[in-house]
Amino acid sequence: MHKSGFVNIVGNPNVGKSTLMNLFVGERISIATFKAQTTRHRIMGIINDDDVQIVFSDTPGVLKPNYKLQESMLAFSESALADADVLLYVTDPIEKVDKNGEFLQKVAKMSVPVLVLINKIDLTQQDKLVQLVEEWHEILPNAEIIPVSATAKFNVDVVLRRIRELIPECPPYFDKDQLTDKPARFFVSEIIREKILLFYDKEIPYSVEVGVESFKEEKNLIRINAVIYVERDSQKGIIIGHQGKALKKVATEARKSLEKFFGKKIYLETYVKVDKDWRSSDKELNLFGYNDI
Repeated sequence: MHKSGFVNIVGNPNVGKSTLMNLFVGERISIATFKAQTTRHRIMGIINDDDVQIVFSDTPGVLKPNYKLQESMLAFSESALADADVLLYVTDPIEKVDKNGEFLQKVAKMSVPVLVLINKIDLTQQDKLVQLVEEWHEILPNAEIIPVSATAKFNVDVVLRRIRELIPECPPYFDKDQLTDKPARFFVSEIIREKILLFYDKEIPYSVEVGVESFKEEKNLIRINAVIYVERDSQKGIIIGHQGKALKKVATEARKSLEKFFGKKIYLETYVKVDKDWRSSDKELNLFGYNDI
């Protein structure tokens, strides 16, 4: 008997979805920073055992879109409701229970098992947690509520065991040695974007996209050329920094993370270009893979 299933992770921005998926999969598949809207795509991470394959899918945080990029991000989240065998709805003690009620109504109508994971429980008291569990039972009466802490790895094994019980009998969907559905270039752009999220303030990280112009793998070395796209000339100046120091810092930290990710030496060249319409242009969003649902 072999079991396989799609376990899709949804929820509002900044509740710990990516951190939880990385814990489940045991690899750093989805970038996770302290900033909202870190995840822009739907990213799959795959667990393989002899008798089970669990395909986790991390999605962007649910939000009301203000421009085309955010419309694509919301579409990724809503697509996760359509093909899930098990849905993980991640929340935390900080956000309001009824935030994004329209999306929650769709979750409530789902026929597949729903697990509500209340993450970051180390940030609240026991009595408040009990009240929170009751509130979630009212909103999603058919869901199982499981308090977790991604940072403390509390109850992560409990969630994994429950998922193994819930997914259906089925042959594997992917090769058993496959970790994700994304190509290598995708992770290059994500890791560079993560460093930008960490090192720059205000609107800069949200105005940035990263494209990989070339990825050449040799025996002991990978040569990568990457372009950082911004919307305005002033943002280009901020990304590069005085005498190029800011960009050099990003490239150095990205190279270290890429070497760890790929297990090879990395030669990384980065450039910055201005593309005024990339967040609002269907053509540009297609090039960056935002309409691949």
